[in-house]
Amino acid sequence: MKYLRFKIFQSLLSPFQSYIRKQRMSLFQEIIKPYSGMKVLDVGGTPSIWDYIETPLQITCLNLPSPKPQPKYESHHSIKLVDGDGCNMQEFNSGDFDLIFSNSVIEHVGDIDKQEQFAKEILRLSGKSGNYWVQTPCKVFPIEAHTGMLFWWYYPDSVRKYFISRWSQKLPAWTEMVKHTTIIHKETLESLFPNGSMITEWFVLPKSLIVYRRE
Repeated sequence: MKYLRFKIFQSLLSPFQSYIRKQRMSLFQEIIKPYSGMKVLDVGGTPSIWDYIETPLQITCLNLPSPKPQPKYESHHSIKLVDGDGCNMQEFNSGDFDLIFSNSVIEHVGDIDKQEQFAKEILRLSGKSGNYWVQTPCKVFPIEAHTGMLFWWYYPDSVRKYFISRWSQKLPAWTEMVKHTTIIHKETLESLFPNGSMITEWFVLPKSLIVYRRE
């Protein structure tokens, strides 16, 4: 019973996330206008989000190494899964891809120094085309997407540490992810991607921030 709230939240989160992602990718398609065969580097993403895009793309999904082998994902896209670090993608060169894409990742890479490294790599790899799409949750949305806690980012650090300490006893891996999540402010996101355009994704209230560039 102790984690009943968490289990209920997770069961409700999945259909909500599916709806939001469908709407977001519809917006992505409207703005970016992906074309058949477009080479996309999805930094920190999973293949399933691309199910919402009908145009067949060449997608490379880069993630930190996983202890479990990644199963093959059936898709109408050409999808390649690779291990790597979004803050240091030296295995790729500027111009290798037509678009660099990142969905709800930059808040997980670490502190502001790591976020700066992440942004610099995306800008470097976007190359001459300059095409990228970076999304991150908005601080003012009342329900925090990972914990289900109301106004989580407005709690004093001591209160957040108290909850994290309790959660770590039963949910260590999940708690570690929450612990290292650093919400990013609009002004910071604008400074990290100075050549990008900013839009706000709404669900009654501001749900997330998106910075993009399409040449």
